[in-house]
Amino acid sequence: MKRILALIFIIGSVCFATAQETLDILSISGHFGTPQPFEAGSVYTGKTTERGVMVNLNVPIVLNEKQIWYNSVNYMQWNVNNDIEMTDEIANPIQVYGLILRTGLIQKLSNGNAIQVVFMPRLMTDLNNIDHKHFQIGGTFIYEKIVHQRLKIGYGVLYNQEVSGPNVTPLLNLEWKISDRWSVSGLLPISSKVKYNVNERLNLGLHHFGLLTTYRLGEEAYQNDYIERRSIDLGLFVRYKLVGGIHIEGRYGYSFGRSYGQYREDDKFDLALPLVTIGDDRTQVNKNADFKNGAYVNVRLVYAIKL
Repeated sequence: MKRILALIFIIGSVCFATAQETLDILSISGHFGTPQPFEAGSVYTGKTTERGVMVNLNVPIVLNEKQIWYNSVNYMQWNVNNDIEMTDEIANPIQVYGLILRTGLIQKLSNGNAIQVVFMPRLMTDLNNIDHKHFQIGGTFIYEKIVHQRLKIGYGVLYNQEVSGPNVTPLLNLEWKISDRWSVSGLLPISSKVKYNVNERLNLGLHHFGLLTTYRLGEEAYQNDYIERRSIDLGLFVRYKLVGGIHIEGRYGYSFGRSYGQYREDDKFDLALPLVTIGDDRTQVNKNADFKNGAYVNVRLVYAIKL
């Protein structure tokens, strides 16, 4: 229910919004979750802390007036720590890493609209005994339509072969500018930003990010189990231009539906869709290790250019 309410809130926020005028080339961020107790009914006491590091690099290459070759590399690291002793078969602490390449063509059509076809291979792992099982294949297809000068909407789909099963997400890529102050940009339901420009240096607003990711555990004690991370992060942000294209951004919010479920190698679902998982009869190995949702702080340093 919390996930549904969060998604409805984001979609509803679009009516206040407007468009992206800069492109983030490089961002380096740290994610700090507040210590949280375990879920009710757990055999464990104490608190668990989530930490994360993310680095994003975007390198679009303009081929000609109608073609752009889009390239992006994303690195992420998640750590879940506590002072509790658990059985050897349970990953504790949890330390997982992701390296995602996005590369593909943005083709402008004769009517001004465009098509995006992006290939997305991933390495999702705990960095132990890496083999082909730690790699995932996916991609996106988006058709972008210019509604008018201030509004561009893209319709598409994301597919990724997660360790837990196939994940298909319908996409709405939105860039909407209603005034010089308000704007919105986002790839719903994965991410969005509702932004208010205070002045040339300062902007603030709402943001959200939510995506299912899975990571193979290569350590022998875990028998090729995998970790499935789920979370919808919803909150406020403030972004300030320091000098040139360098910005600092702070985010504060709350994580909904957060979990780091550990599952056996062959324990999978049939299909994952937004908010719904079909054929999910899996048994979570670390069920009693689930910890509660909580507040987080995210701090990032960004280098951006004007479009």
